[in-house]
Amino acid sequence: MKKKIVYTDEPMGDVQVITDFLPSPAELAFKEDGVKVTLALSKSSVEFFIFKSEASKHQTQYQRMIRRLLDSYVEAQGTVASHAKSTGRKRAAI
Repeated sequence: MKKKIVYTDEPMGDVQVITDFLPSPAELAFKEDGVKVTLALSKSSVEFFIFKSEASKHQTQYQRMIRRLLDSYVEAQGTVASHAKSTGRKRAAI
C-alpha cells in the first residue's frame, strides 16, 4: 500500500458484536473436493496465522487449511445474512 492509513478515536456508530465463528486449526485439516484458483497471499498473512506449522502438525497442506477457513467464513456469513433478514437489520459490508 502506498497510502498510509491514519486511525482516529472517532465514534464507530452502530456496532454489532458477533460470536467467534472461525474453526480451530484441527478442524481445517480435513480433505474435500475443490475448484482450482490462483491466489497470491502476503507472506505475513501466511506466517501470522501459522498455517504452515499447524498443517505440518496435522500432516496436511496449509492451502487446504486456508480453504477451510474461507469456507467457514462463507458459512458464517450466510448465517449472519439470514439472521439479518429475519430481524430486518442490514448486514455490514466487508
